[in-house]
Amino acid sequence: MAVIENTDGSDLGINVGSTDQGSPAAADDRPNGGIDEKRNLISEEEVKREVKKLQELLSKLNPMAEEFVPPSLVSNGGGSYPNGFVMQNGFPNGGIGRIGGRRRRNGYGQAKRRINNRTNMAQREEVIRRTIYVSDIDQLVTEEELAALFINCGQVVDCRVCGDPNSVLRFAFIEFTDEEGAKAALSLSGTMLGFYPVKVLPSKTAIAPVDPKFLPRSEDEREMCSRTIYCTNIDKKVTQADVKLFFESICGPVYRMRMLGDYHHSTRISFVEFARAESAIAALNCSGAVLGSLPLRVSPSKTPVRPRAPRPSMQ
Repeated sequence: MAVIENTDGSDLGINVGSTDQGSPAAADDRPNGGIDEKRNLISEEEVKREVKKLQELLSKLNPMAEEFVPPSLVSNGGGSYPNGFVMQNGFPNGGIGRIGGRRRRNGYGQAKRRINNRTNMAQREEVIRRTIYVSDIDQLVTEEELAALFINCGQVVDCRVCGDPNSVLRFAFIEFTDEEGAKAALSLSGTMLGFYPVKVLPSKTAIAPVDPKFLPRSEDEREMCSRTIYCTNIDKKVTQADVKLFFESICGPVYRMRMLGDYHHSTRISFVEFARAESAIAALNCSGAVLGSLPLRVSPSKTPVRPRAPRPSMQ
């Protein structure tokens, strides 16, 4: 630090080039620094006051007031507890697995689905082991006669005869109550049934279950099933009148029929009830016949064609 002295050697007290960082003059280097700090403190205090006012305002609101409850919650099974908490879908807090109205993400649902999938797969494999595949079945053989062939092997749970479009003979799947019955049935391969020896092999698939509500409920409906066929692989260009004319010209008069189809499948199906059981048996020989551009698949029907319930009149 240089000090300017008078010519007589006295100190004038003027400092030149001072580098003292602790000098009081350093506070005046930023003349606006103090004002900015004050403004920041004022703005923070204002924010705190506004937040406090908002908290007080919200604390006075009643979340269970009528205007805050969605109409869908009231009309779609929602309810409320006596203490005012909403119960949605029968569970508080918006349902099981929810926290604060939001779904809690966890692996419980996925783990449960995996367990169910493994269980279903194991059950399906067990059913397949109890099922046999029978081929080369005479067209005149009924499901009852086919099941009777294996009566000494074990108890038959289900028997499903199917038409083969590539053969005049048919094939079937027979499910037993246990694996022993299915294994014993394999020894009957080559047995004459009708005019042909049947072939019996272990099945690679299970029998698709039939919805119980469609099964016959009375003796009359079982008699209807004996006169009904199940026809699949019907060309979509073929109409119901075409199917009826086809079977009537070959097998006999058709009493009632129902054709079904949708936009997801390239073909349609039909249930055809004949006036006589003999006509239904004759129709089984039509499996493989081409109608339109596709060969038909004809099998005995497990379900009757029930009359359509009349639609309620529009008032």
